[in-house]
Amino acid sequence: MKLQRKSGLRALTVGAVAITGALVLTACGSDDNGAGSTPSDSAKPSSTGSDASGISCEKGQILASGSSAQQNAIEAWVRDYQQACPGATINYKASSSGEGIIDFTQGTDAFAGSDSPLKPEEVTASKKVCAGGQGIDIPMVGGPIAIGYNLPGVDGLVLDAPTLAKIFNSKITAWDDAAIKKLNPGASLPSTKIQSVHRQDDSGTTDNLTKYFNGAAAADWPYEHAKAWAGKGGQAAAKSAGVAGLVKQTEGSIGYFELSYATASDIKTVKIATGASQPVEATPANASAGIAQAQIVGTGSDLKLDLSKAYTTTADNAYPIVLVTYEIACDKGNKASTLPLTKSFLSYIASENGQSKLAGAGYAPLPAEIATKVRSTVSALS
Repeated sequence: MKLQRKSGLRALTVGAVAITGALVLTACGSDDNGAGSTPSDSAKPSSTGSDASGISCEKGQILASGSSAQQNAIEAWVRDYQQACPGATINYKASSSGEGIIDFTQGTDAFAGSDSPLKPEEVTASKKVCAGGQGIDIPMVGGPIAIGYNLPGVDGLVLDAPTLAKIFNSKITAWDDAAIKKLNPGASLPSTKIQSVHRQDDSGTTDNLTKYFNGAAAADWPYEHAKAWAGKGGQAAAKSAGVAGLVKQTEGSIGYFELSYATASDIKTVKIATGASQPVEATPANASAGIAQAQIVGTGSDLKLDLSKAYTTTADNAYPIVLVTYEIACDKGNKASTLPLTKSFLSYIASENGQSKLAGAGYAPLPAEIATKVRSTVSALS
């Protein structure tokens, strides 16, 4: 079966999780988290064919949750997969990276989305639900963390890492501050008070932004990177959509979120002065150039990436504030009734066809070398 849209098939609304009947899905290990259980006939998946790339369509239901950063990509992928593969239901609840990992390590999800790789204690927790295996990091969605702002009359705003760090830590509080003027000669900057907006929930987007601050503005960001916000002042909002919504409605505000949220809400984004010949705009292509500098530091089948070189790059057209969303899955010990559909769906989104959907939604496709390793890792899940 070719993986393409077909009319008349039911599309899933991603976000709210609906489960038919009394079927309860757990992510890994045995079906009831105990021994000796086998899936019922209604829960057993069955293959319905392959697309042009050899990716099998599977029937069944799986639950997943986590990163809201990848929500727009997941929505497009789920819609296309379900339209091509009748009988498949993929419920992805966009919550946060932290919540997704909790759901996964508690055995609720077949896979989870996280904008940060698993911590050692989370890997340990995953072994309880991955029978004979453990959770691994599979990079899947790349993209720029856009710095969105609401300042009428000011277009093409340029900021650098130290200035951003000071803004988000309430050390720079007015738009006509000397540091901002220096980066924007000739711009008519108002004396409007800066209202910074950050995530109130534990977020991989926050973790990646603060990793950038640690790497490129260590002297101006005195906190360790973390999913929980540590900066002083500002307003908090839930999830990327909440931050974008507050920036959209608040004059003088600035916030951070994935580019797709800026595009959807028509929010202006900051260009970053990196030392390159020109300030770098947040675009999928520029983010891919930044992510291409990443190194795989995970061991075995784990594909954890080190993005530190991206944060300090001075290469032209390489955007430095990037994140990679990982799909967290069991390398071994996946539940028999969900493994076929999980592998099929992850294989599709890692494929050239799946990755080609990303740029149009404001995301960055994986660099070729990383994508090749991702496809090999997904094919080996068991």
